[in-house]
Amino acid sequence: MPKKSLGQNFLNDDSLLLNIVKAGDILESDTILEIGPGTGNLTHKILLQNPKKLIVVEKDTNLVVQLKKKFGKDIEIINKDILECYNLFNFNSPIKVFGNLPYNISTKILTSFVKIDNLKQKYNKFIFIFQKEVADRILAKENSKNYGRLSILTSWKMDKIKIIDINPKYFYPQPKVWSTLLTLTPKLNFQKLNKTKNLEHITNIFFRERRKMIRKPMKFLFDDFEGIAKKLDINLNLRPQNISKNKYLEICRIYENLS
Repeated sequence: MPKKSLGQNFLNDDSLLLNIVKAGDILESDTILEIGPGTGNLTHKILLQNPKKLIVVEKDTNLVVQLKKKFGKDIEIINKDILECYNLFNFNSPIKVFGNLPYNISTKILTSFVKIDNLKQKYNKFIFIFQKEVADRILAKENSKNYGRLSILTSWKMDKIKIIDINPKYFYPQPKVWSTLLTLTPKLNFQKLNKTKNLEHITNIFFRERRKMIRKPMKFLFDDFEGIAKKLDINLNLRPQNISKNKYLEICRIYENLS
């Protein structure tokens, strides 16, 4: 029985499961990590592609018992919360990660991957299902209502592609909202920062009052906020959603240098 407390909604449509696997371009040399395999429907489809290794992370102990019965030694099972075991993964080559992510922690899972320093060296591709509303925020461009912290953090280190929107009828139990399948590919080249948490801090300050002009957060962050705005060619009468990702990165670098 799916547990609402763990955000469990299991995929049960064959054609959709095949589309998800196809989005991962699985090779026989690939090591695959699956987050929240549930009853193993996607796990089964992944195994049919004969990857070198398949590791699944499942928090629900009852489901772990089912997975062991169903797949035996064909998979390696980690009975933990994904948010507690990022440091367990240490592979010789970048891996691919699949996940029908629990709605309640999907953004935490994504941002935890973004925070990894050598992301491209560890991860080849993420194939994730998000609540559609969250996916829209991830994909959003500047000057749109969905653009915000999640858009900026993800765009900083990842290339994003929307594959398909998913009707609730393909899940059990059926959620009340649509979902979206995305692929996220770590960038080889991106603007380096001292600490990811500084970009999180800055975007949090800006988007805390997204309808207000950016004069207030700039003044909060910098004594010489007008001089810095002039240097960056930023109009202080703009709103947070009007500032590009690259401008936020420039603001962050100045903040780090002054700190």
